[in-house]
Amino acid sequence: MLSSTRPGRKPDAESREPRLLRIGISACLLGEEVRFDGGHKRDTFLTDVLGPHVEFVPVCPEVEMGLGTPRETLRLVRQGTSLRMITTRTLIDHTDAMNGWASKRLDTLDHDDLSGYVLKKDSPSCGMERVKTYADETVPRRDGRGLFAAALIARMPLLPVEEEGRLSDPILRENFIERVFAYRRLLDLFRSRWNIGALVAFHTAHKMSLLSHSTTAYNELGRMVAGAQGMPRAELRSKYCSLFMSTMKVPATRARHTNVLQHMAGHLKKRIDDASRAELAACIDDYRGGLVPLVVPLTLIRHHVRLQPVPYLQGQTYLDPHPRELMLRNHV
Repeated sequence: MLSSTRPGRKPDAESREPRLLRIGISACLLGEEVRFDGGHKRDTFLTDVLGPHVEFVPVCPEVEMGLGTPRETLRLVRQGTSLRMITTRTLIDHTDAMNGWASKRLDTLDHDDLSGYVLKKDSPSCGMERVKTYADETVPRRDGRGLFAAALIARMPLLPVEEEGRLSDPILRENFIERVFAYRRLLDLFRSRWNIGALVAFHTAHKMSLLSHSTTAYNELGRMVAGAQGMPRAELRSKYCSLFMSTMKVPATRARHTNVLQHMAGHLKKRIDDASRAELAACIDDYRGGLVPLVVPLTLIRHHVRLQPVPYLQGQTYLDPHPRELMLRNHV
């Protein structure tokens, strides 16, 4: 088992700092030389930008299950309705060994309190989607999922999971990191001595965030919370968590962000002067037209909320869903 890394933070048993979020990750993305060719695929966004804000839990399925480095390449082969993980030259089938190892490794990851996971794209063990699969035809299909990735997603269906290739897209990158921090807040809520009042407060704080992803789902969650008294606690928790995370997974759009910004501006209109209202409206319109990134109107709204406190807006996670140092909303 590969050891955890804590980029940007020295271990300190006496530290009073909040614990960093833990994110599982394919070890090669951190620069560990565990690839089939003895190399790595270090990702600078993950190591240099995100790294200081999280604690990575590195995993290399192929090395940890016992394969050496370097090693013969593997590929996914379709046999009937199943996928087998087979070496390309010697045709050794490692499917059962991988599945058995994955089950045990996921038992340990269950106790690592993960808030997200980043997988290596195209890998027969770690690829999340569109991994090449082979059969009798000469041209492979891109319709597979790595064996470990499939086991991970099946075991932890609510966990935010993404692969590093998709994180090069600014919208998907911001969506993933937002989900990671939202998932941690959701876990913290339901691991506390929660009551319906706490759930109402959580749901209220995430109103703008949820609206930026789906108005329909936000309304459905609202009805669930409103009827919480008549639902068993375990059922309420399960249904709310499932719908909350599936909603957050829907990428926010410029149009929905614009609606949220206008909604927030509405809470400020009686508290700021005419010139400030016009400036804010113009800034939101510039964002809607693609002239400025989301961070510009958000910064202006945060400015007004700080000068003219509106408790309802101050409590919205939408204003600060993740560390500003990541600059994720500078690019959407």
